[in-house]
Amino acid sequence: MAIIEEVIAYGHPNIRATHKSTFEITKESTLTKRGDCIIGIKSNKACKDISELFKKSLRSNVAVKVIIECNGIKDEVIGYGDPNLILSDPTSIVIRKSSYICPRTLLIRANKAACDLDRRLVSFMKLINSIIKVKFLILL
Repeated sequence: MAIIEEVIAYGHPNIRATHKSTFEITKESTLTKRGDCIIGIKSNKACKDISELFKKSLRSNVAVKVIIECNGIKDEVIGYGDPNLILSDPTSIVIRKSSYICPRTLLIRANKAACDLDRRLVSFMKLINSIIKVKFLILL
């Protein structure tokens, strides 16, 4: 059995995905080149919107597989939940390599940040209105 949460976001020409410790999906509709951790905009969910079942499961230190897909190219990331996750931000979801927790943090101790993602995937994320599917799987 698995608990699955899926987020849909869209591409933007300013997606750089060069940040060394995080990646972020945001509901914001604009992106400047300074947002080097952002891999998708206009998302349909932020931390606040994640289901209560998923949030409860995340707070039990589970491993989570993240599958990011755009135009048929996929990459996978592994991150972890934590009992101290707040999960209340109304705008963003952030996956971190570190153990830092704030309201925007969904996963910590991830094995990849934005700069580690497959560059073919990132090239498709730069296309205006390309659809980016991000699936979070907790395997039970």
